[in-house]
Amino acid sequence: MFLEKPEAPIDNNFAENMIRPFVVGRKNWLFSDTMKGAYASAAIYSIIQTAILNGLEPYWYLRYLFEKLPLAANFEDLEKLLPNKIRQDELKKYYGIHTLRRVC
Repeated sequence: MFLEKPEAPIDNNFAENMIRPFVVGRKNWLFSDTMKGAYASAAIYSIIQTAILNGLEPYWYLRYLFEKLPLAANFEDLEKLLPNKIRQDELKKYYGIHTLRRVC
């Protein structure tokens, strides 16, 4: 495979680093009392990691998402809210700030 695709990484460090927050938070998940709670946690973690992979600061993306989500009237409106459809500079412009810093 590496001869055919030299751009392929030879190790899986990237994948291991991406799942590290889940491993660290594993004990917290013991407190998901129901399957619905576990699914909700998984959905939020997925949204946050997707935002990070798309270069967005999770706090500002989630804030934007939760403000705009109730206004979505159709599937196209929902698609516009996906992390890969939003750029960091759009969030800066929307909130009228120059730098999006981590709040936590």
